[in-house]
Amino acid sequence: MAQQGAQLDGAKFCCSICLDLLKDPVAIPCGHSYCMSCIKCFWDGEDEKKIYSCPQCRQTFTPRRVLVKNTMLADLVEELQKTGLQAAPADHCYAGPEDVACDVCPGRKMKALKSCLVCLISYCKKHLQPHYELPAFEKHKLVDPLEKLQENICSRHDEVMKMFCRTDQQSICYLCPVDEHKGHDTVSVAVERTERQRELEVSRQNIQQRIQDREKDVKLLQQEVEAVSRSADKAEEDSEKIFTELICLIQKRSSDVKQQIRSQQETEVSRVKELQEKLEQEITELKRKDAELKQLSHTEDHNQFLHNYPSLSQLSASTDSSSINIRPLSYFEDVTAAVSELRDQLQDILKEKWTNISLTVAEVDVLLSNSKTEPKTRAGFLKYSREITLDPNTANTELLLSKGNRKAVQIIQKQSYSHHPDRFTSSNQVLSRESLTGRCYWEVEWRGGAVRVAVAYKNIRRAGNSNECGFGYNDKSWTLRCDTNSYTFLFNNVSTPVSGPGSSRVGVYLDHRAGILSFYSVSETMTLLHRVQTTFTQPLYAGFWLVDSGVTAEFCKLK
Repeated sequence: MAQQGAQLDGAKFCCSICLDLLKDPVAIPCGHSYCMSCIKCFWDGEDEKKIYSCPQCRQTFTPRRVLVKNTMLADLVEELQKTGLQAAPADHCYAGPEDVACDVCPGRKMKALKSCLVCLISYCKKHLQPHYELPAFEKHKLVDPLEKLQENICSRHDEVMKMFCRTDQQSICYLCPVDEHKGHDTVSVAVERTERQRELEVSRQNIQQRIQDREKDVKLLQQEVEAVSRSADKAEEDSEKIFTELICLIQKRSSDVKQQIRSQQETEVSRVKELQEKLEQEITELKRKDAELKQLSHTEDHNQFLHNYPSLSQLSASTDSSSINIRPLSYFEDVTAAVSELRDQLQDILKEKWTNISLTVAEVDVLLSNSKTEPKTRAGFLKYSREITLDPNTANTELLLSKGNRKAVQIIQKQSYSHHPDRFTSSNQVLSRESLTGRCYWEVEWRGGAVRVAVAYKNIRRAGNSNECGFGYNDKSWTLRCDTNSYTFLFNNVSTPVSGPGSSRVGVYLDHRAGILSFYSVSETMTLLHRVQTTFTQPLYAGFWLVDSGVTAEFCKLK
């Protein structure tokens, strides 16, 4: 108790600015005392206004007072320190807006150290002491400070809620089961807490396991990031090397063409100059002969004329003018045309292959299982639409292509296509010019009879019986046979009946990397007809097999 008295008296000797014992105490005109350094610092902040005030009572002074140490007060503070005087509680010991305050402290309240679930009161360290010292408080339940202790009181019976109603999932007091919770499944809050604590531990174990799993996933993803970066760096390096080789090859070919042009120029110019020299020599000889004949023509002596004429009238053999075959404006123009043709062919190849390269780059996806879900709407499918054309070099001779090689019709009269190793010879089939990788979507409009909408590897047989080259009869092609009233899926000579609404338009969705091939009936809505889940080992090509005469199939323009 003596110690508590010293603390109470000590509060009177504390500076209200720093909340510590007075150091070099000074008294200002209003009577309040402060540490000399504290009040000086406070008044320094008021120098601009030239009006000085007391931090406690706000009385003002003009001019600024000269401060002198209060010797008697300083000696008293020093004497009390020797007898056990403690500094006033530091500011951080008082309860702030977010702290639980002691319910017992008068005036400015201290932070609560514990809350009592029996007393339903929160205590600071000082006022908590009886709970530790007096036997009457031994069974009181102390917990970390709680803000809303009154929520533990039953609003109906004004009793502490020590029971739990499992039926209504709420805390109740011991009187609640008598009326509104009568017949309910009730237990003590301790029993319910024990059971919930077990559930909590299980939940924590699950959470901790998930944390471990996620940490493994994070580590795996980091490894994937590094792997993707390494792969991208290598692909960039390899691509640059390949393009450099292509550029060097083109430059080499350009140099070769230049050299051949100049060599041929030199040869032709030499031939022309050689002939030119012969002609010039002949002209000189003829001019000389003409001069002699002219002179002879002026000879007055007839006998002399007749004597010299035989020797002068003989002419040397003339250069053969038929060897001069000049073709004006047709020298090296054919070379330019040939190089232009090469350029156009390279542009076509680059255009076709560049699309595949771009799609291949876009299809790089580490999180395949999460991100590559199949679209749900036609608008979603159209994001992956591809413009596909038919390759005339693959068309059977009984197929006529039109509409920019997007449409095929089966006809009786055979077409005069040139021989090509890619041409189907026994089945009325045709493949696309474009190879298909990544995610692609296209639609086929068919009419007139049975049509097989297919995809196939490029190395499918082009000649032979149907099992070798027919779409669906081998392990290199997948096809949906579309009849007027039915569908059938075929792969590797295995036929699977397919049910679905009839439609003259079929949508095909391919996710090459995920190994998904889906066929849809397209009308006002899209209906899945058949889905294949497999592993594609090569790029695919879209194709038709027109079974009946007069049947048409066309790749639809979707953009």
